[in-house]
Amino acid sequence: MLDTTTRNIKYLPGVGEQRATLLNRELNIHSLYDLLYYFPYKYIDRSRVFKVAELGGHLQHVQLVGEIRSFEEMGEGASRRLVGHFTDGTAFVDLVWFRGIKFVKNKLQLNKKYVVFGKPSMFNGRVNIAHPDVDDASMLQLNEMGLQPYYNTTEKMKRSGLNSNAMFKLVQNLFQLLDGKLPETLSQELITKHGLMPLDEALRVIHFPKNNKELQAAQYRLKFEELFYIQLNILHYSRDRQKRYVGHRFSKVGDMFNRFYHENLPFELTGAQKRVIKEIRHDVNGNSQMNRLLQGDVGSGKTLVALLSMLLAKDNGYQACMLVPTEILAEQHCATLKRMLGSLPVRVELLTGSTKQKERNVIFQDLESGAIDILVGTHAILEDNVVFCNLGFVVIDEQHRFGVVQRAKMWAKNNIPPHVLVMTATPIPRTLAMTLYGDLDVSVIDELPPGRKPITTTHIFRNRTDSLYTFIRRQIDEGRQAYVVYPLIKENEKLDLKNLEDGYNQLCNIFCDYRLSKLHGKMKPKEKDEEMRRFASGETQILVSTTVIEVGVDVPNASVMVIENAERFGLSQLHQLRGRVGRGASQSYCVLVTEYKISEDTRKRMEIMTGTNDGFEIAEADLKLRGPGDMEGTQQSGIAFDLKIANLARDEQLLQYVREVARTIVDGDSECSNPANRILWERLRTIKNMRNRNWGAIS
Repeated sequence: MLDTTTRNIKYLPGVGEQRATLLNRELNIHSLYDLLYYFPYKYIDRSRVFKVAELGGHLQHVQLVGEIRSFEEMGEGASRRLVGHFTDGTAFVDLVWFRGIKFVKNKLQLNKKYVVFGKPSMFNGRVNIAHPDVDDASMLQLNEMGLQPYYNTTEKMKRSGLNSNAMFKLVQNLFQLLDGKLPETLSQELITKHGLMPLDEALRVIHFPKNNKELQAAQYRLKFEELFYIQLNILHYSRDRQKRYVGHRFSKVGDMFNRFYHENLPFELTGAQKRVIKEIRHDVNGNSQMNRLLQGDVGSGKTLVALLSMLLAKDNGYQACMLVPTEILAEQHCATLKRMLGSLPVRVELLTGSTKQKERNVIFQDLESGAIDILVGTHAILEDNVVFCNLGFVVIDEQHRFGVVQRAKMWAKNNIPPHVLVMTATPIPRTLAMTLYGDLDVSVIDELPPGRKPITTTHIFRNRTDSLYTFIRRQIDEGRQAYVVYPLIKENEKLDLKNLEDGYNQLCNIFCDYRLSKLHGKMKPKEKDEEMRRFASGETQILVSTTVIEVGVDVPNASVMVIENAERFGLSQLHQLRGRVGRGASQSYCVLVTEYKISEDTRKRMEIMTGTNDGFEIAEADLKLRGPGDMEGTQQSGIAFDLKIANLARDEQLLQYVREVARTIVDGDSECSNPANRILWERLRTIKNMRNRNWGAIS
């Protein structure tokens, strides 16, 4: 049987060097296997032929059989188009091409029978089909055609003739090359027990379905397998890590924890905080290294949970550290911990890239001697010359800012890896958490501490900004501060940066009696830190910024968040930005500003944002609206993956189901030695090898 994983795509008939380069760059298709698993994104029923006389703008897609009687070129410049007058004897329809006019005229002949397929629409009272698929009528086989697959292609590919139809023909060529059935990738026991279609049949049906029933069975088989191997990988990795890494045992709740809890606690813990602390306490009292993800909205009290956990380490003779993504956030965390600890004999120090060498030398010396109990810092902590006496607990704030390699560096700071608590204020839907963070135990703080008021969120159109500015002025006069955020989207950085600069200058004129700060990612780190410091200290009243403040500092006095061009942000990002306010006791506001004309998708996002402050509800809605996005490289085990056919928003039940199937296999075959599961473990190894393969070596 031909090995599709090692055969370079350029050797497939119809591809060659030039098309192979396009497929590599545009779709990441390097091998025959990649094409085999490049699935259609939709299917259209082509089993029926319509009459031209039946057409109207109300039909989705139609198939016609007839002849082009004449061509006519119309318009000039950008509006130039080629019109083919097509008929089947019942009426005429206009076939219209705006691109590739010369190619179309050379390819298509007058008065020859063709099959035409496309979406009809009305223009100036006439029915037309723009850029239809046109094939020789002798190719029409209604009984066998079934559902027509459609493949996603890029504009660059289309310009080179690699449209959906061309991709379909390449897939046909691929199946003609295969000399026999494709080998199975699941055990017969799993196939029988879960009623799955065999792999060979599923792959043929997914590309050439005859009807919806068999298509659904093929999709189910391929989704099951895709999600099953992701979960098998995560659960096996997690089980292996638990066996391999013994953890420090924190056997007692000691003096520092108890004194802080009874004397220094700023407010009564919420039920969610108490539950999470119990979960952490249970983990660190065992024999395995803790690896826990703590999710909670901005202001839910994650830092307090982290401090109580670090005090457990102190009481058991261990040091702790907190790793954060930015210097200003590190400074703020350090100040917060010191303030909360008060006069308790717990030494907290700060280490960042800006720490002076003289101070560094003292910190290095006291870390190694054990005189420092808690170290707060940025990536500077990861350097080899930062040596702990006995590191037992690591808190990582905003995990997505730190890669797997960086996390492993923290593990190496002790001969026994420290317990790890990963904190994020980015709520992750359960299905995504099970997939991205499947090797971590997940804790959730889903209650706000007492006294926190929900943020009032409103959506306004740009023509109402005068009343918005009046409102901001009133808030500042009451002693509050405001953020005004502009988008900075990479595709159009120059234009976006100009919008920020123009917006800043305009606001300086409008609020000429106040002081403003400006912040964006193109500024030098020292400049950014200085502007942020001025705003945090109250020297400036308005901070005009890009999304660099998304994971930023705590300014309790800031009560207004204005998000300009809110239509250009996703739900999760809007929610993160909103979380910059609402940190003090006063009522806070978020104002979403958009153009008057917005899409249906934007309108839904605005309604969701104004309707709820619940980050998890918003994250679920975002997943449904946008999909999981590109998850490449985010899996905690460091093994990248992407989804070819499953959809985490729609396939939640299937994901939970296959996770239990995978868990049963891992629990019953922890050494991967059961002959009945040999095909599963071999397939998992193959998937990993394919990820790591150097595609330049494909022959």
